[in-house]
Amino acid sequence: MPHPPIETEWYRFYNEDCVEGCKHLDADSVDLIITDPPYGINGDKLHKHYNRDESFVLDGYVEVPAEDYAEFSRRWIEQAARILKPGGSIYIVSGYTNLRHILNALADSPLEEVNHIIWKYNFGVHTRYKYVSSHYHILFYVKPGARHTFNTYCRFGANEQNGSGQKKNYADREDVWEIRREYKPGKAKNKNELPYELLKKMLLYSSNEGSGVLDLFMGSFSTAFAALRLKRRVLGFEINSKSFEGLQRKLNAVELDESSLIAPQNSTPRNQGKAWSPHDLRDVKKKYIQYKKQCGTKRQAIDLLCEEYGRGYFSILNVIDKK
Repeated sequence: MPHPPIETEWYRFYNEDCVEGCKHLDADSVDLIITDPPYGINGDKLHKHYNRDESFVLDGYVEVPAEDYAEFSRRWIEQAARILKPGGSIYIVSGYTNLRHILNALADSPLEEVNHIIWKYNFGVHTRYKYVSSHYHILFYVKPGARHTFNTYCRFGANEQNGSGQKKNYADREDVWEIRREYKPGKAKNKNELPYELLKKMLLYSSNEGSGVLDLFMGSFSTAFAALRLKRRVLGFEINSKSFEGLQRKLNAVELDESSLIAPQNSTPRNQGKAWSPHDLRDVKKKYIQYKKQCGTKRQAIDLLCEEYGRGYFSILNVIDKK
C-alpha cells in the first residue's frame, strides 16, 4: 500500500511512479533536477557484481527491464523537460550499460548539453577478463529560454591555491570528479546511494538558497537530505514503499551545513566583466615581463597580475598572449 505524500513548506515527497506522479507538478516550475535513475542491469542482483553484503540494503528496489529502457528514458526525460524552468538545469547520473538510451532521449528533448562529466569513485566492479569499471557518467543539461544558474565561485575564490600552486577553483570545475563513495556499515541504505560531497557540488554550482530541487528517483532520499542541508526546497518521487518507512524521523534529524553556505572570500574578481582601458592593456603587458623575470614562472607572474588588476586568470592570459 503506497504511503501518503509527506510535505511541509520545504519539501513534498510522493510514494509513486514519477512519470505518472509528475501530473502533480506544473510546467516550468523547478530550478534544478538531480536524479539517479535505475540502471537496467538487474539491480536486485548487484551484490553478485560488487561482492558485498546486502543485509542492510532496503528491500523493494524496482528495476527497469532492459527491453523497456529506451521508452522508459524517453518518458521520464520528457516530463523532466516539461517541469524545468527555462534556464533550469538537470544532472543525470548513469552507468554505461544503458547510457545510449538516456543520450538518445535527451537528443530528442529540448534540453541542451552543458557538460558530460565523469565521476571517478574509489572502488570498481570485480572483474577478471576486462578492465575494472570505476566511474559513472553525469550528464549536465539545461532548458533553453533563460540564462542557467552557475555559481562559478561558490566553493573556491578566484585566487585560492592548493599546496602545489594550482588554482582550486579551476581544479574543482574540471569535468572529471574524484569523489569517494560513502561507507555505511550496519545502516539501512539503498542499492546505490550518491555521496553527500557529490550532491553538494551539483547543488551549490547550479542552484541558490530557496531554489526548487526535484529528484525523480529518490531511493533513500540522499538528494533530498543534501538539498535541505543547503536550504533548498525539495520535491521528489520514490516508488519503493520501504524507502518511505521511517522517512519522517530521518527528515527531522537533518542539520544545516552552515559552513558550505558561506561564500568563499574574494569569490569574484572585482573587475570581472569590465572593459579594459587602453592604458591598463599596455601596462599589464609591461608588468608581466617584469614580474616573470622576478618570479621565474608565467603562472606566478599572472597570479600577481590577477591580484593587482582584479581580473581572472584567463582574462590576464588573453591579454598577455594577444599579439
